[in-house]
Amino acid sequence: MPVLTGGQALVAQLLEEGIEIVFGLPGVQLDWAFDALYEARDRIRVIHTRHEQATSYMADGYARTTGKMGVCLVVPGPGVLNAMAGLATAYACNSRVFCITGQIPSDQIEKGRGFLHEIPRQLEALRSVTKWAARAMHPSQIPALAHEAIVQLWSGRPRPVALEIPPDVLQATAEVETIAATRPLPPDGDPELIERAAQLLGTAQKPLIFAGGGILAAEAWEELRALAELLEAPVVLTMDGKGALDDRHDLAHNIIAARELVPESDVILIVGSRFLQPATSDWGPRHQAVIQIDIDPDEIGRNYPPTIGIVADAKRALSALLERVPLYNQKRDSRRAELRALKERVFDLLWEVQPQASFAMALREALPEEAIVVSESTQVGYWTWNAFPVYRPRTFITSGYQGTLGFGFATALGAKAGNPDRPVLSLNGDGGFLYNLPELATMVQHRLDVITVVFNDNAFGNVRRIQKERFGGHYIASELYNPDFVALAHSFGIEGVRVSTPEALRDIVADAVRNPRPILIEVPVGEMPSIWGIVMAGRRS
Repeated sequence: MPVLTGGQALVAQLLEEGIEIVFGLPGVQLDWAFDALYEARDRIRVIHTRHEQATSYMADGYARTTGKMGVCLVVPGPGVLNAMAGLATAYACNSRVFCITGQIPSDQIEKGRGFLHEIPRQLEALRSVTKWAARAMHPSQIPALAHEAIVQLWSGRPRPVALEIPPDVLQATAEVETIAATRPLPPDGDPELIERAAQLLGTAQKPLIFAGGGILAAEAWEELRALAELLEAPVVLTMDGKGALDDRHDLAHNIIAARELVPESDVILIVGSRFLQPATSDWGPRHQAVIQIDIDPDEIGRNYPPTIGIVADAKRALSALLERVPLYNQKRDSRRAELRALKERVFDLLWEVQPQASFAMALREALPEEAIVVSESTQVGYWTWNAFPVYRPRTFITSGYQGTLGFGFATALGAKAGNPDRPVLSLNGDGGFLYNLPELATMVQHRLDVITVVFNDNAFGNVRRIQKERFGGHYIASELYNPDFVALAHSFGIEGVRVSTPEALRDIVADAVRNPRPILIEVPVGEMPSIWGIVMAGRRS
């Protein structure tokens, strides 16, 4: 066995696991790890950021758009705490992120003596935003623990994992043996439960499917489409599930259409979704048989008690249903005409939310179908969560239930790192964009040609609107002082443009797609109406 430093052992195992990119920010506790990455610089690309939160956001964007795992590397203490916002987002969105962190010297952990970057119970803190976390205390342990982290990453529900390595362990040498990469087989569903589900679905008159992010994590989009077409079942795509079925398909619908689809259904199939909103809404299921498929056993029945609960990988379970449903399937009249009419009514309702709808559809018109959009917590972003047409899997990214303001720009950079030949657009508000403003330098230095759009209302717009509507205009801490975004872009050596209409936005984005380059586009806007208020008040879907 070769004698390696702990840092070399870590990098050797990452190479064994097929890692191609590490998003990191160096510091004294990681010196030996970064020196080992230098030795492997022809095989692993290191993209360094200007803030640790960007390392985890970029790893998340890389993971969710490529289907691979994203790796971030940060110093202990403040580095870990900075990265935890991205880990929390990845946790909420079922993203395969492997966070590798430093520590203080191994013989000083939890002694509270005040070593550089020391925080108490760091590993415990990491466990709040990961599914598995451990600490390596000897170089010989590093390959096995890194391998176990990655096995955990690919087992069951996708969520982040973490490995902590003290600096003296990264520096020490030992005989080290790497471990061959393996991927665990995802679970099949219980055959008896699959059979019962197939019978319920096959004999249903108006089956309905809810599809969430679990479809994308399991790469089960083809099976979803085939089953929906077999059943003539509309598919409600959650925010995290957008793209699992092409939005141009007659059967593809959003959560607003669900208000009409749920009450008239007789069997509901939930796949890879928490089902929270329907379960807590007045239009949620009442009399229907409910089938829930989820790879996480804890998710079965968490928000609504199913008639049949199946713990299984979405792809395998849907494949099994495709084999069994035809044995029971009744001939149904096509619902395509009524479902097309429903889509049109819902879109007409959403189109009333202006100017968000016009700006968002201008972006859709400018972007090819394979383009990736990372949508932020901003008024135009909220509209896209519900209504933006998405045509391919893994091309629309949000922060999910975490609602992490400021995640978007850095996440888009990670998406571009993993998809260098596809357009990537980062959709931001002015408030969220400044969270990761320094990463403009990362975009330029690492040649990540992201199209960045900033809708600027000089406020935390949603907060200001709430203060106006609910608190009689008691504005506090919601007004913002912003830079000149065009001049800011120029100061980083990139193109900056200011446009004010949807048509101008469409044209400049289309040009950036044809002629790839880093570009920042500012769109000054006034106060916008709330999509939530208009949609819920309309109730015309």
